[in-house]
Amino acid sequence: MAASNDVQVEQAVAAFRSDFQMLKAEVGKMIVGHNEIVEGVLVALFAGGHVLLEGVPGLGKTLLIRSLSQALSLDFSRVQFTPDLMPADIIGTNIITEDPQTGRRGFQFQRGPLFAQMVLADEINRATPKTQSALLEAMQEHSVTVGGNRYVLEQPFFVMATQNPIEQEGTYPLPEAQLDRFFFKLIVGYSSRDELKTILDRTTTGYKADIKPVLKGERIIECQQLAKRIVVAPHVMDYIIRVTMATHPNSQFATPMVNKYVRWGSSPRGAQSLTLASKIFGMLDGRYNVSFDDVKKSALPSLRHRLLLNFEGEAEGLTTDSVLQDVLESTKQVAEAAA
Repeated sequence: MAASNDVQVEQAVAAFRSDFQMLKAEVGKMIVGHNEIVEGVLVALFAGGHVLLEGVPGLGKTLLIRSLSQALSLDFSRVQFTPDLMPADIIGTNIITEDPQTGRRGFQFQRGPLFAQMVLADEINRATPKTQSALLEAMQEHSVTVGGNRYVLEQPFFVMATQNPIEQEGTYPLPEAQLDRFFFKLIVGYSSRDELKTILDRTTTGYKADIKPVLKGERIIECQQLAKRIVVAPHVMDYIIRVTMATHPNSQFATPMVNKYVRWGSSPRGAQSLTLASKIFGMLDGRYNVSFDDVKKSALPSLRHRLLLNFEGEAEGLTTDSVLQDVLESTKQVAEAAA
């Protein structure tokens, strides 16, 4: 019986890899390069999490999301965040309606663009924190409460947000509670010389990508459930826990660098993201278990937005990525010795 279950899981993992590569290929018809970014977005999608893309304008963040929406048979909506955007513009609001038969008036809920399966929050840090926080319940609970009534969002539900670097004028830093709801934070960099040439060939000629929908929502949910069945060995789970706790200043696993430069470390959501992402990376490698390398590959996008540097760290010009690299190098040796 156990052997039969192993065969079933192995076949399911193989089917997942095939679907993943098929979806990635469709997105690749429009997106040039940025392989790690595309892979990270798809990993979050199949893990059931949300993604925050950060980069200067013009790097293809919105195009990536739009291309992904075309490759999926999901309801899609886009919200352009601006300083005057209000929470009701996203969630929806109760409006007064009149019955043409009786003339009686009442309230009817008018749904906002958040009621879609795939939501693009474009330039999310252009809006005020009050409007940014309107996404909190939807991202965590997959539901919205308006006027005392709770509305459940259709599954799968996926929020992908873009933002310009915090230092740019006219932006608002995302609240920590909002950042913590994002499964991954991915940093979008510039294209290489060859990639830029391909971009110009595609965008300054008559090229038109023919992106076809290749996956439905039901299949995405199946993959999300499959990821939860992937095994994490006790010593690898202990490594995930140690990595997470090592980001907490003055904890028993904290590194000297963390103690000196970090104000707040990762929440338990960081450990959850690290675990689920590692499972996805394991399946992409053809395994149905998690390795140390899977955890290492998942660490930066899972934790970089869940660390808060103190004043000294900011003054030194450090990034949370450099702190996490130090954590990984220090913690892995302990975990492997324990194994």
